[in-house]
Amino acid sequence: MNRRDLIGAGLGLGLAVAAAPLPALARTRSETPSGQPRVLSLHHLHTNERLTLAYRIGDHYQRSALQRLNHFLRDHRTGDVTSIDPRLFDLLHDVQRQLGNPDGTFQVLSAYRSPRTNAMLSRTSRGVATRSLHLTGQAIDVRLTQASTRNIRDAALGLSRGGVGFYPRSDFVHLDTGRVRRWGA
Repeated sequence: MNRRDLIGAGLGLGLAVAAAPLPALARTRSETPSGQPRVLSLHHLHTNERLTLAYRIGDHYQRSALQRLNHFLRDHRTGDVTSIDPRLFDLLHDVQRQLGNPDGTFQVLSAYRSPRTNAMLSRTSRGVATRSLHLTGQAIDVRLTQASTRNIRDAALGLSRGGVGFYPRSDFVHLDTGRVRRWGA
């Protein structure tokens, strides 16, 4: 079964992922060699927390790492936590590899949003979707050290694995694991 078939089958692994290590969902063009760890470095700009960890080794997601990432990417306004789609971490990792920036740190502006936070933001800000994928742990807004947001956008578009929103005035890129689409300048 190829990646498109897997996605088309609607794998809802986001909620089950915290319960057990999972096999890789799909091979990608920039696949890490078998057995090698996939490492992410993150800096949450609202909490000023930093996290560097191997979230996947070879074909297996690391349950404890995913739990730490779920907490790290919580709604910073309410403290609510959800299971983040592990394909989002693969997307971040593969964007970083495409850019040749293995030592970069993703600066997180937004990840999970509780319904209460999303409703407040949609009332007070333009462009906040009422059915945002941030609500389901499938979206993240980021920058990457030593890379322009334009280059992040281009790398993500080249992967064709979800939504890519480009916000040059605010200097961030929205990435999600929903259907392939793009928006912004």
